[in-house]
Amino acid sequence: MPLQDSDISWQMLRRIVHDWAGTSAELIEVKYLDGGCINTTVALTTKTGERAVCKISPHRVNRQYLTEAFQLNILRTIGLPAPQVYVSRVGDLDDPISYLLMEFVEGVDLAHARRECSAEAFDHLQMHLAEQVLALHNNTHETYTRLTEGERQEFTSWADFYRNVYDTHLQACEKNAHIPIKMRKVIGRVHERLEKVLAHDDCPRLVHWDVWSTNILCKPDAHGRWWVSGLVDPNCKYAHAEAEIAYMDLFHTITPAFLRAYQQVRRLHPEYHRVRKHIYQLYELINHLNAFGPEYLKPLLGMVEKVAAVA
Repeated sequence: MPLQDSDISWQMLRRIVHDWAGTSAELIEVKYLDGGCINTTVALTTKTGERAVCKISPHRVNRQYLTEAFQLNILRTIGLPAPQVYVSRVGDLDDPISYLLMEFVEGVDLAHARRECSAEAFDHLQMHLAEQVLALHNNTHETYTRLTEGERQEFTSWADFYRNVYDTHLQACEKNAHIPIKMRKVIGRVHERLEKVLAHDDCPRLVHWDVWSTNILCKPDAHGRWWVSGLVDPNCKYAHAEAEIAYMDLFHTITPAFLRAYQQVRRLHPEYHRVRKHIYQLYELINHLNAFGPEYLKPLLGMVEKVAAVA
């Protein structure tokens, strides 16, 4: 997308670069990246070779950037390869430009890496991803909650927190005429029985909550061995770690090599494979149907049938 076709001007980005790298820094390249529907994400390069990634909402007071910056800093603190945050700014009425400026992380996304890797190299990359996810899940908390700075709503019940996360999606699902009434009734019964069907004996664990191909950056080392170089776009919570694994499995982010490495440290319970995985995936398909449209209807209906058979 050419810069002139957007609401973001060269002058706006130049000012951001000057605030970060000094007024002598000369912006020479702007490259658009995938960045979601409420902001634009660009890679910025200066004449002296400094690089950064900027998420920007030019006409929106976007407080989500503060939360993302907080979460990225937490991930870096525990040793995960999250980008360093340079600036997080929330716009105001006088200057309505919100943005998050952060380190440019070298790498390609997981899907691209898969096309470049041999089968053996991709297995190694999956095992490294398992190490990163285990390091994330090793962090525990007393309650289930969204990871935000300051006051936040805490839940002692996993089922109550899970409902809180997905209630708005369920309400939209109930009004979706494309979902047969019989299927909606199955979803409603599952929603009412979450205390039973999601019961587990683990504690709340830190999760990224959006680990899929685009949010995993990878690169090879000097010997051609591939590693995870960055985890980006977190939506962190303290949740049931199995929900994260189910999400990654649903969107083909992980392979048997990942699961073998992960379960050498934290074995997944048989009830996860029999029941809970399907329920976690059902809810995420509902979310995707609401957010992205009818391409997720067929997978959702298939998942409803699976859940009806086991829950």
